[in-house]
Amino acid sequence: MPQEFDRRAAYTQGLVALGGNVTSLAGHPGATLERALEHLAQLQGAPVQASRLFRTPSFPAGSGPDYVNAVARIETDLSATDLLAALHAIEAAFGRERDTRWAARTLDLDLLDFGGAVLPDLATYAAWRDLPLEAQMRAAPDRLILPHPRIQDRAFVLVPLADIAADWVHPVSGQSVAEMLAALPEADKAAIRPL
Repeated sequence: MPQEFDRRAAYTQGLVALGGNVTSLAGHPGATLERALEHLAQLQGAPVQASRLFRTPSFPAGSGPDYVNAVARIETDLSATDLLAALHAIEAAFGRERDTRWAARTLDLDLLDFGGAVLPDLATYAAWRDLPLEAQMRAAPDRLILPHPRIQDRAFVLVPLADIAADWVHPVSGQSVAEMLAALPEADKAAIRPL
């Protein structure tokens, strides 16, 4: 008797950060994130588990209104680059424009992790992780960097991530979400509030 094929075996877990701080066609940022989660659920083979929505200060400070942030865990049969392209298409559907780095935006979808992959390689990841803040504000990578180089620095990512994937371990540092959160300043964590 032939063995039944298990489609789930070909799926990869991805972690996606969602954020926005200006109104889109869907409405206020919270409504935009809710609709974006619906779009994520429509991706090929992408069941979605999402954190609560959180209100977070704009970054860098003074760059615009407060954000609404969340993190989603998906399972997909898309490749990492195809998933990133799909995320960019969802952003565009909500009016995202990429004119100015770290500007106010209707929707920002960042691929944080894709099955623990380190892409394109450890040296390139480390170079982006270690980039000084001034350079981060000007430079954007021309390729997919995984895991996202700023996960460990951002309470607005780690707090929602702890909501749905507290067991996740950073594939390079080996630190858990709790360990990365513990390393952040208390004021940064206190500024993240559930909606």
